Amino acid sequence: MLKINHNMLTYIRKFTILSLLGLTLAACSSSPDDSDETLQWTAEKLYQEAKDSMQIGDYETAIDYLEKIEARFPFGRYAQQAQLESAYVYYKFNEPESAISAADRFIKLHPRHSSVDYAYYIKGLASFPVGNNFLENVMKKDSSMLDPGTARRSFGYFSTLVKKFPDSNYAKDSKKRMAFLRNNLAMHEINVAKFYLKRGAYVAAVNRAKYILENYQQTPAVPMALEILKQAYNELNISELAADTDRIIKLNQKGNKSLENKSGNSQDLEQK
Repeated sequence: MLKINHNMLTYIRKFTILSLLGLTLAACSSSPDDSDETLQWTAEKLYQEAKDSMQIGDYETAIDYLEKIEARFPFGRYAQQAQLESAYVYYKFNEPESAISAADRFIKLHPRHSSVDYAYYIKGLASFPVGNNFLENVMKKDSSMLDPGTARRSFGYFSTLVKKFPDSNYAKDSKKRMAFLRNNLAMHEINVAKFYLKRGAYVAAVNRAKYILENYQQTPAVPMALEILKQAYNELNISELAADTDRIIKLNQKGNKSLENKSGNSQDLEQK
């Protein structure tokens, strides 16, 4: 039988440890990061590459570069800019929730940053119900049929921007988008009221029409709401209220025609 003395046992132990260490180092040296040329890049280089990728519409690559800036250079102006640009890139990459999350993080970390108004603006754009190709989508379908919850959320984000930063460069476009959203929310209510009329739910139609008149004054939906109200009152045989509504319609007919051409027209909105 082979006898192992103390010296041999010590040697075996050292050899085992060195072998394991060698395997660990070999595994590390074969890590995918070792072949990543960006490891040698500065924050400025990463940021420039991200901007170049954004310009050609390669948003996935841009996101990767911006994330690397935050991971490797967490402090300084490039990290701040990367956080803000990430919100925009996620928006362009059709990941609205990620865009809103990135914008919220920037607002929380840098509430007094000179560009914090832009973060609020991105939140509004990311939740805008017709997406990036705004004009194209509006032409394809009735935007009032889109999710009203999304429209209300977008309206809220733009409203916050306008209130907090009335002199912002993004305030003017935000107001136009708010007008558009308000008009469409009103038209959504019109669609619901018409549905109630069609189903013979005249009391519900009256209530919906009144809601429009109370909450969406100075929108193109107002004359439509009045017509629905008159029709519902007639169906309910409430002739006095139907007559009163008809008088209001006639008194405001000229004014209502001019309202249809006021702000909120999609053609006035900037494409982002």
